[in-house]
Amino acid sequence: MKLTKRGLLIFILSGVVAVPCLASAPWVTLQGGHYLIKRPNDGDSFHVSVEGHEYIFRLYFVDAPETSPEFRDRVEEQAAYFGVTVDQVLQVGELAKQFTREKLTDSFLVRTCWEDAGGRSRMQRFYAFVQTRTGDLGEQLVENGLARAHPATAKPEGLTSAAAEWKNLIKLEHKAKREKVGGWGANEDRITARAQQPESERGIDPFDKFFHPAGEMPVQAAAKPAATPGATPLPSDETSPSGFQAQSKLDVNTASLTELENVPGIGPSIAERIVEARPFKSADDLQRVKGIGAGKRYEKIRPFFN
Repeated sequence: MKLTKRGLLIFILSGVVAVPCLASAPWVTLQGGHYLIKRPNDGDSFHVSVEGHEYIFRLYFVDAPETSPEFRDRVEEQAAYFGVTVDQVLQVGELAKQFTREKLTDSFLVRTCWEDAGGRSRMQRFYAFVQTRTGDLGEQLVENGLARAHPATAKPEGLTSAAAEWKNLIKLEHKAKREKVGGWGANEDRITARAQQPESERGIDPFDKFFHPAGEMPVQAAAKPAATPGATPLPSDETSPSGFQAQSKLDVNTASLTELENVPGIGPSIAERIVEARPFKSADDLQRVKGIGAGKRYEKIRPFFN
């Protein structure tokens, strides 16, 4: 199923928030998604339901082992990469599939520009970044030895910091090798071991990092989401320090997790901390939330609140 312009419009009108892209392809953020249990799912490719529509997404930049020996050449290549047997790589594949399912049991965000990811299904599959409550899913898989850094043929539009993410994934893969976790520990009975002091679970939103590297602003304004009930409209030319057009201001004490996570600079972890720290006397009190403080992050998010 290919996404038409009409389909994209439906996404925006139904609450899917479009975000800036530094190239021509529109990036969208899909919220309120649900992981669908399907036989073809694996660690890096899975079915998701959003607003009653079903999609297949494939993670950018990572490759989790297969869960079936159906494609022998591919499985053997993965086994050689990890230095394990075919049976072991299939076991790692099952662990990666289980890991992804567990991570996506809770709320998550999907960011995609609808780049075709190929695949064997009759449904079209799209590349995407997936943000769990604790961090980027692809990074978490790699750091736990359940996937490898893999460029594949994906060329995500607008990712000026893609090289930096690739470098980070390589670093996480080397960490997994040193700690002998997941596939890297299969020969030492450490296949179920997990990363020590995980760097991938800091709640940092990689999408914000990709599109807003230091000193760089997006050149295209975000599409206007549906107005929040009770929110105070801002003039159409008012923008936040991040370059996003600020469409409405939120009440710091009543904004939902989803609304908070849509604010540039606030990922799932910080959104949860904001909710836990309520009530606030005013939005100025956001400075006392761990991870915000009185620095640049606070300055970036403050214009989005009353």
